[in-house]
Amino acid sequence: MPERRTEAGQTLSPDTGETPIGRRIDDRVAVLTLRHRPYNLLDAAFAGRIVEALHWAWAQAARVVIIESGLRHFSAGADLDAMSAAVTDGNGVQGWRLPDVLRAFDELPVPIVASVHGICVGGGMEVALACDLIVASESARLGLVEASVGLHPLMGGIQRVTQRAGAARAKEMVMLGRRYDARTMERWGVVNRVVPDERLGAATTALARELAAGPTVAHAATKKLVSIAADQGVRAADEAMSRIQEPIFRSEDFRAGVDSLNRNGPGMARFGGC
Repeated sequence: MPERRTEAGQTLSPDTGETPIGRRIDDRVAVLTLRHRPYNLLDAAFAGRIVEALHWAWAQAARVVIIESGLRHFSAGADLDAMSAAVTDGNGVQGWRLPDVLRAFDELPVPIVASVHGICVGGGMEVALACDLIVASESARLGLVEASVGLHPLMGGIQRVTQRAGAARAKEMVMLGRRYDARTMERWGVVNRVVPDERLGAATTALARELAAGPTVAHAATKKLVSIAADQGVRAADEAMSRIQEPIFRSEDFRAGVDSLNRNGPGMARFGGC
């Protein structure tokens, strides 16, 4: 097999045949480990596998999903040779069904946490941005670097950085195509938390378990309302509120929360996730 080029600028060696996405359940947390060697390059097949893994997590009754990398880097971006071949064949990247990938992240009714280390650029950065929360190691380098190969982000990166950091920062990141340190990304609101490298796994797991212990039905409603507010504005979210919140009042978690408040005071409820 030939070597491949990436958005991060590396020339990479062929795959080894290792399972591209590891799947495991840790209590109520689904952990999806990207290990599509050498650097988790995105193409149509790998993007499809990510969607399949998200569906698997939901089928396992997971209450939170972690997306991490089992390789040296989170992701070096898209497989540019595969992309060029798709364009040459006349199909373009439409066949990669990127909107479907984003929809799978957005519509999964549980929180998704990206655990980022090493290089996280291009399409890999867009996978992280599609998650609800991002935890990054201090040494991580993140960016939307597509401008360096004459592109711009193709999988929602522009929109999601605009939501997180504002229009000016989005234009800066996309047009300059630079890599940024994790602390800068945290300061700009792109990354939620930055932790020492050696604590990345533990910090991500602790956050995920805290989310998993919360009211899952309410979390699903939160995801929906945030999406509507970001996509359509606050007024649209206000109008959708009653409909989206209705399942919360029918949930066992709500009844358990009220009962716990009356019996034990605030902050003592234990939620079953339904």
